[in-house]
Amino acid sequence: MAQAAIAPPKRTTDYVARMGGVPLAWLGVLPFFIFAVMFLILPSLSLFTGSFTDAKGGFTLDNVLGLTRQDIVDAYVLSIQISVVTAIVGGIFGFFIAYALVMTGVPSALRTSLVTFCGVASNFAGVPLAFAFVAALGRTGFITEFMRDTLHFNIYDHGFNLYSFLGLSLTYLYFQFPLMVLVMMPALEGLRREWREASENLGANGFQYWRYIALPILTPSILGTMILLFGNAFGAYATAYALTGGRLQLVAIQIGAQIRGDVLHNPGLGYAMGFGMVVIMALSILAYTLLQRRAARWLQ
Repeated sequence: MAQAAIAPPKRTTDYVARMGGVPLAWLGVLPFFIFAVMFLILPSLSLFTGSFTDAKGGFTLDNVLGLTRQDIVDAYVLSIQISVVTAIVGGIFGFFIAYALVMTGVPSALRTSLVTFCGVASNFAGVPLAFAFVAALGRTGFITEFMRDTLHFNIYDHGFNLYSFLGLSLTYLYFQFPLMVLVMMPALEGLRREWREASENLGANGFQYWRYIALPILTPSILGTMILLFGNAFGAYATAYALTGGRLQLVAIQIGAQIRGDVLHNPGLGYAMGFGMVVIMALSILAYTLLQRRAARWLQ
């Protein structure tokens, strides 16, 4: 009769350290869950419940139906327009800068300086950014005065206005294209040298390599990052408000006016508008995630 196999004693390393039946490894992500609940889930639930609550605390659909008002629709359209424009322009401009930094062999000192600038500029927004553009391109800004006194060209006499759609778009681009550079550089670095060598061995030139190999691989990353730029501009509030002072009725500014304003004061409608922004941002994040997953298949 064969001797029964005796299982080796289990080592202590085979067990996962536990505290009260919960793996200790989960304690590492506990701060993330707390942060997500406090600053993402609870505020979103508050927006959702506030969208269906009237001034007396009862249930109502008036707030959601109020989103069909023409001024609110115009605010959403304007916000989407400026977000799309800055996402496309910033995405194209940022892609070419990222291409120059990765593919053209620029000096390491210049590359380090530009990457550092992009890291700072992508997070430079709000009131400081608005003040910087006012000081540079306002009616008495130093760039405006330099062009007027030295080049005898007044940009405001030729239709430019910093406090308009064009001026706000230009201000947004200051933090849009650096974000594109930072996100696209790893994607460009992920292009394998073997792919280009194989295409050259098969007789393809540089244009054909980018047209049929590199760009199709990079397209999900490019589109995904542009969607990220769209969400970045769509949710911006402080920069637009500090620069235009409410001249451009973006949806974020309209929400502030409804919740805290003295004239337009309808918190329920403001909550409904905020919940609409959350839905649009969630769709943008979903599209970005799907495109990034597709890009990761090639860049692993």
